[in-house]
Amino acid sequence: MATVINTADFPAIPVLFENEDLFAVDKPEGLAAIPERNPQNISLLKILGERLGRKLWVVHRLDKQVSGVIVFAKTAEAHRYLNRMFEQRRVHKTYLALVHGRIDAEGGMITAALRRFGSGRMGEDAAGGKACRTDYAVAARLPDYTLLRVTPLTGRKHQIRAHLCGAGHPIVGDPLYGEKAVQKRFPRLMLHAVRLELRLPAGEEVCIESQLPQSFLAMLHALGLPPEQAAFADLTTAG
Repeated sequence: MATVINTADFPAIPVLFENEDLFAVDKPEGLAAIPERNPQNISLLKILGERLGRKLWVVHRLDKQVSGVIVFAKTAEAHRYLNRMFEQRRVHKTYLALVHGRIDAEGGMITAALRRFGSGRMGEDAAGGKACRTDYAVAARLPDYTLLRVTPLTGRKHQIRAHLCGAGHPIVGDPLYGEKAVQKRFPRLMLHAVRLELRLPAGEEVCIESQLPQSFLAMLHALGLPPEQAAFADLTTAG
């Protein structure tokens, strides 16, 4: 039986940026960005539309279990512009992902082609998959885990999750990728969209950031993140 989620379960959805073209918010984990199957189902798009009393246009998505920065267009013209920016890969997105295992290298690049399988999972398929690229850099090392700054240069479904799992380091708490018996021990998917950078229609460059939610920080501390590495800037900024 599906869990019923009321809009009251998400009373405060912080607005990160707004102008005449864009509306960016801090999506909580556990809330679908757009309606799943039934358009009447609760979603971030539906909640925001009701609270604002206006239509918003979808320009990109975050998986239901992922938290962080998400942007909507406020006009049809802005929607066309933002779609073009995403299609041309002129929007720079940064995530934090906590993965299983220790990664000794300071960073790397994953270019495995991905396609969707019958299970709903994305997997590597060199012959029939779509070209993808995910860059990553180590932000912190925990005793049995590694915290990564991840930059997807393409925007395939589940790209970060599938790429890191295929590399032998599934994201902690991922219900689809990794060993289920292990993953279900963790209360959330440890993937957070921390930053989105783009050029506005008027030409201004903006950087929209989301602080790490308490549920993410609590997991980092529980799994051994040293206190001196807990600052948001320390975790999200290269160097």
